[in-house]
Amino acid sequence: MTDGGILRVLSYNVHRWGDDRTALARVVRACAPDVMLVQEAPTWFGTRRKRRAMAASFGLRYVAASARNAILVAEGIELAEALHWRIWRPFVRRRLNFVATQLPGGAVGGYVQVGATRAAVVCCHLGLHILGRRRELEQILQRCRTLGTPYLLAGDLNEEPDGPVWKRLAEEGLTDLGADAGPTFSSTDPHKRIDGAHLSPTLDGRIIPVPAAAEDLAAASDHLPMLIELRTGTPAADS
Repeated sequence: MTDGGILRVLSYNVHRWGDDRTALARVVRACAPDVMLVQEAPTWFGTRRKRRAMAASFGLRYVAASARNAILVAEGIELAEALHWRIWRPFVRRRLNFVATQLPGGAVGGYVQVGATRAAVVCCHLGLHILGRRRELEQILQRCRTLGTPYLLAGDLNEEPDGPVWKRLAEEGLTDLGADAGPTFSSTDPHKRIDGAHLSPTLDGRIIPVPAAAEDLAAASDHLPMLIELRTGTPAADS
């Protein structure tokens, strides 16, 4: 943990660990997260082996996953009561004359300590269809209401902030931490903010600059990461 009352969380769509793995490892290590929320974690043959190898390349430990979402933690950080949520998503997606299959949906989470406060972190990756995204988000929010603790919900929302998913998150009373953080996609030409970090009341947080080289960020994945500092209580005023 960064200090006694701060938890450093990295949310990152790693593009199936299929781009420049060395650059990706440099980005993650530069961020030095306590917890990493991964979207598009590697899948198919040898899924667990690949995810453990990916985590090791970052200096982290693979602890939980659901569908293509995973949680990694640093040495000394524990994820309690891992939550593996399967989210209903139709196998076939249709849009006009376009028909495509979809991988199963899911979200993954668990409980962590932020100072003396127990909080939850939840990672998700919403689908490409606008109505599907809204249905998936409702399933996730329904589960989040049962957590019994303040929580961070972060991930790839596949939608810009003027869309219905973001409006629904605001209606739920969650704070958008990235309103002033800039675009997250694409890494080579950032022009869209489609990744989000939303926080429930009683937990404070902010998105901080990613301390990584621009060329590594461009090579590591098609998304840019979000580096989040979580803290309890009222944040101190900037000096």
